[in-house]
Parts: sequence; structure tokens; C-alpha cells
Amino acid sequence: MGRRSKYEPGAFSWVDLATTDPEAAKAFYRGLFGWEADDMPIPDGGVYSMMKLGDQTVTAISAQQQQQRDAGIPPYWFNYVTVSSADEAAKAVKQAGGSVHMEPFDVMTAGRMAVVADPTGAMLGLWEPGDHIGATLVNAPGSLTWNELATNDVPAARAFYEQVFGWKIEPVDTGDGPPYWMIGHEGGGGGRNGGMRELAPEQVEGAMPPHWLVYFAVESVDAAVEKAGTSGGSAMFGPMDLPAGRIAVLSDPQGAAFAVFEGEFDD
Repeated sequence: MGRRSKYEPGAFSWVDLATTDPEAAKAFYRGLFGWEADDMPIPDGGVYSMMKLGDQTVTAISAQQQQQRDAGIPPYWFNYVTVSSADEAAKAVKQAGGSVHMEPFDVMTAGRMAVVADPTGAMLGLWEPGDHIGATLVNAPGSLTWNELATNDVPAARAFYEQVFGWKIEPVDTGDGPPYWMIGHEGGGGGRNGGMRELAPEQVEGAMPPHWLVYFAVESVDAAVEKAGTSGGSAMFGPMDLPAGRIAVLSDPQGAAFAVFEGEFDD
């Protein structure tokens, strides 16, 4: 079980869900992972629900912005990387060939953030912590355990992330499987920070854009798939066995995609 009181720059530290029906989403994930909501009012009149396992914060759920709904953007899970300075990291993103979709701004006293995209178009958040460090529990059932990029240009993405975050991205031996790259960062003590793969042919044919996918830890992938299916969700891929464990990609009832992993978790 990995309890956290801080994250080093370059580490994934937080994910949150933007959805069309927060109450339904909270009920779905409560049944799937056991999360309980701590609803926090925000200045625009909305609610940012901190989702907890016991006294530990694992993620958050909020209403998707109306302009995104109007643009046809489906509900989505969003991934954040801790940085020492959101302003400096946003500059580094531009210098490395990425783009800044939301310039750095303060989130009350919680921290400072920006929304950026890598050169292949995959979006993620930059998080400079204030009162909120990110998830206080990871790598335990019901919590964040992995972040994975699917991209149509691995060399471009690899160069970008190595320049911006100082990640060490190296290929791993997958045998007869598709190529895969492991991500580490200097502040992680040599530990893993996520993975990178090529978009599958069917994803390319379906015009799926490059994206980051969040993985949550579970005790049983098969049980999670069954429980999600009986609660209005669906399996998009798998279950499938890997050398490291067992995975499946699921969709919640509102259409947000996420993955589950069963196996040996890092501390």
C-alpha cells in the first residue's frame, strides 16, 4: 500500500473525472471501488467531489464543462504530473514542441495548474502543489496505479517528455507482443512512472486521438469487469493476461474510459 505525503517533480500524482452526470458516476465508482465522496463547493457554483477510501483521497469527480459537452467531447479521465513550477513547465512544453491549452492559473490554495498537449496531441495536466499534493493513496485496490500513453508517434512523444519532465523512457522486451516503453523519472528513485505504446491499428482506423489512460488497482480484474457490467458500464478490451499481471479497459455508464490492473503493485 503506497501512502503519499508528497510527489517529486515528474511523477504522476492525480487523476480526476469530468462527467455529464456526477451523481451517477459517484454511485458507479462507489460500487466498483468503494469510493466515498467528500463534496467540495468551488467558486463557479459547482462541486468538486474528492473521492476517498477511508481517510485517504484517491481521485475526484466533477461536472464536465458545458463548452466541452457542446463540442461533443465525451466524459473523460484526466491525468496530472507534478511539477515544481507550472509556469516554467508550461514554457518547457512550448519549447519542446507541445502546446498549452490553458495557461497556468491558481486553483484557490490547492495549487497551480495548466493544461497542455504533447506534439502528438495527447492532453495532460501540470500540477504545482499547494495544499493539495494529489492522491494520498496509490498502488492499492481502488486507487491509481499506472498511467499509459497511446500515441501515433512514439519517437516524437518520447523526445518531448524526456525534455519536459526529464523522464527516462526505455523499451521493454514484450516477446511476440506489441512494442512497449517504460517510463521512469529522476525523482522516483528508479521506480516506474507509467508506460507508452503505439495506438493499435483499430484505434488508428477509428480515428482515436493519442491519449493518456488511467489504471486503477483491483484485487480481481474479472470481478471488476463483472461488477462494472452489472452497474451500467462495459468492457472495451480484455480481460487480458500480461507478464506483469492482468488488465482490462472499461467504460463507465457515461462513457469515460479507464483501465483496471490486477498484479503486483509498487509501494
